[in-house]
Amino acid sequence: MRTTVPQNNLSARTLSMLAIAVVAIASLLCGTQANGQTPSNWRPVEDAMGRPGQMQPGDVIKFGMPRKDLHVTLQGVDIKPGFALGSWAAFKRDGTAAMVMGDLVLTEDEVEPVMMKLQEGGIHESAVHNHLIGESPRVMYMHIASHGDPVQMAKAIHDAVALTKTPGPDTGAAPQTASDLGFDQKQVEHILWHEGKVNGGVLQIAVPRSETITDSGMTVPPSMGVATALNFQPTGGGKAAITGDFVLLGSEVNPVIKALRQNGIAVTALHSHMLMEEPRLFFMHFWANDDALKLAKGLRAALDNTNSAR
Repeated sequence: MRTTVPQNNLSARTLSMLAIAVVAIASLLCGTQANGQTPSNWRPVEDAMGRPGQMQPGDVIKFGMPRKDLHVTLQGVDIKPGFALGSWAAFKRDGTAAMVMGDLVLTEDEVEPVMMKLQEGGIHESAVHNHLIGESPRVMYMHIASHGDPVQMAKAIHDAVALTKTPGPDTGAAPQTASDLGFDQKQVEHILWHEGKVNGGVLQIAVPRSETITDSGMTVPPSMGVATALNFQPTGGGKAAITGDFVLLGSEVNPVIKALRQNGIAVTALHSHMLMEEPRLFFMHFWANDDALKLAKGLRAALDNTNSAR
């Protein structure tokens, strides 16, 4: 007796195979991989940077370059690299070219040679300034915002960073957990609307703005430096030092200053980080060392005066 396979079974098998193929193609088109590895189209940029990058939403690759070589103190607090000493560069493709933005943490004597090397490599600087007040030794921050060939830009950044004592990539660091912090991480996150991540013993919370930010007509994702950064470094007894920067419209600047100061949080800098962004943005840095939950409430009061995503 001859057995025939029902037509509907063949159709189901065919549809299943087609679905797998569609997912695979979509994954390639989006530049992501199921195993979490960097997509191959970013590998030449990683090679030029001399370190691995981490993929961010929006097909952005970000390179962290913490200044673990520096011993910086402020009001008796030893500043951790993930708190206020984290150099970084982030790339986003624009057709065959790319946009790069970043922030290099430098000692005063490194500023001039690094700027010269970046200029020689075609990388544009968008700001040079302080983020903190009273730290020792003095730390400067050089912001970059440029467009061009991603590999050439990565090579230029690599060569500039090589003029500093920035350590190479550290692949052996163990992840920190909430229990390491000494304050209620979940409660802080609840107060501030957003979950954070623990990086080197520092709680880092990013709060994106609700508007779409562009630079030279290209959309800038929050991971490229246009999200408000709120960092908490434990200082014992439920206390934390806080720093970071609010990303603000001009109309929000003074209401946020007022809210911060009313809650015992000092404003340490107000300036631009970019040159061609729309809408026009201002970046406000801050500092305090007090009860972590109290400071979280103060930061929340400031956020209430901004058009931030919830």
